[in-house]
Amino acid sequence: MQHLYPKTALLLLLTLLLSSCADDNFYQQDALVQPGEYELPPAGTDSVWAVAGRHYDRSWFHRLFWGDHHRDSWTTPVKLPIFDLAKVNGGMKVLKKGGGYQTSSFQLQDSLGRTYAFRSIDKDPVLVLAKFWRPTFVTNILRDQISSANPYGALIIPDLAHAAGVYHTSPTLYYVPKSDTAFGEYAGAVQGKVYMLEQKFVSMADTLGMFGNVSGFVDSEDALRSRYETNTHHFDQKAFARARLLDVLVGDWDRHKGQWDWAAYATQTDTTYRPIPKDRDQVFLKMNDGAIPAIATSKLLARKFNSFGPKIRDVKALMINARFIDERLLHELTRDEWIAIAEDMQQRLTDEVIERAVKNLPHPIYTLKGETTIQNLKSRRDQLPVVAEEMYEILAGEVTIAGTDQTDIFQVRRLDDERTEVKLIRPARAAIPEKVLYQRVFLRNETEKITLHGLSGDDQFLIEGDVADGILVEVYGGLGEDEITDKSAVKGWRKMTHIYDTERGNEIDFGTEAKDLTTRDVKVHAYDREGN
Repeated sequence: MQHLYPKTALLLLLTLLLSSCADDNFYQQDALVQPGEYELPPAGTDSVWAVAGRHYDRSWFHRLFWGDHHRDSWTTPVKLPIFDLAKVNGGMKVLKKGGGYQTSSFQLQDSLGRTYAFRSIDKDPVLVLAKFWRPTFVTNILRDQISSANPYGALIIPDLAHAAGVYHTSPTLYYVPKSDTAFGEYAGAVQGKVYMLEQKFVSMADTLGMFGNVSGFVDSEDALRSRYETNTHHFDQKAFARARLLDVLVGDWDRHKGQWDWAAYATQTDTTYRPIPKDRDQVFLKMNDGAIPAIATSKLLARKFNSFGPKIRDVKALMINARFIDERLLHELTRDEWIAIAEDMQQRLTDEVIERAVKNLPHPIYTLKGETTIQNLKSRRDQLPVVAEEMYEILAGEVTIAGTDQTDIFQVRRLDDERTEVKLIRPARAAIPEKVLYQRVFLRNETEKITLHGLSGDDQFLIEGDVADGILVEVYGGLGEDEITDKSAVKGWRKMTHIYDTERGNEIDFGTEAKDLTTRDVKVHAYDREGN
């Protein structure tokens, strides 16, 4: 009969959940430690003791099913400076209110014109739910699972990023007094809460020394738009790979395109973008404890919520949310280049660097989590070359190479049964010299398909090489009057070149290898440039 008790308990829990409603008073009213609540030393004149999230303190029975997560960090008092809009950074003003579905945020500007994001470290995920579920127990569950995030994890990142050669912000945490009215009509959104102040990179006023001779800053949408509109704008893919390896090191699973700004470096003819990671609110996630989250975050369900530990167990999970941007900005690099970057980062991220970075946690949190976090980071650092190879292999399976809205020349050479070379060339025009924009040799045992997109220019495609076996090459000519020639040959019954374009307005020589997949439907030109 004993085996029935866990089932009975689970049935009872589910019954209670299904009959419950969303808790309108879920969140604490004030993060400030109240008199007599804890025995603590004086915080000083400009600081207070605050608790980031008392509401995550739950019973042992609740934790059994829903996990301990980082509840101890959320419920431990820490000493924080008081935020005064009129004094911080020489005085600041509110430019606008922002925030997505979960976080309350503002864009602030200081007396020198520098721009900042001011975001609550706690979140309310209710708006990600369909309206049907918002009044129900599902809201309570989602709110409670925010406890899986480490509220202070972002403070560890700057020293790690600096040592690894990755651009970074330097966030600071503040307590906003319950009596604060400086935010005017938005005062209720900030009063009594813990907020993070973090640099934004919008104008030259935001330039820091680490950027060197930067010419400006753009967000991901603008950088991607420029990349595809003109063949004079490019991404530094090695720098992006370095940043993505740092993401995996710290377990940051939420690296979609909105989590990046870009530093622009201009020459007389070309502009190169280098990544600036931001919004580090998902580092050091702990969600694999508790019966229900452990099941929910398995590879068959919500795989992307990958927990931070000593072993990097699921690299692919940490790449799910970044798939769009990874596929577009990491297709140039070879296996050897990935490994070289990882080994360089290993050398830079010494034990001393890791220990110093983790000591940026508030002292009470360091006491709770410091040693474990240090050991986990050291272990994960040692795995970086293996992780780099796995990231390479995931991305190498199917590769898409897009041109621009200007004239581009694609050259494909089937070198032998195992190797296929792809070049993307910018032809010379006016004061713009010819330039090889892309060159990579693909291996058949790594890559199943190469897709070329010509976009809107009058493009040229040439496929050559006589081999016994090879990689499938798909050609999408795109808008414009394209010239597509296949002079290649691959033995066997299956055609290994597929050509997609509109039937009219193009000059196409299918040769003996190409499969004619032209159509009258202009939808064949579609290519998702910006992930909208």
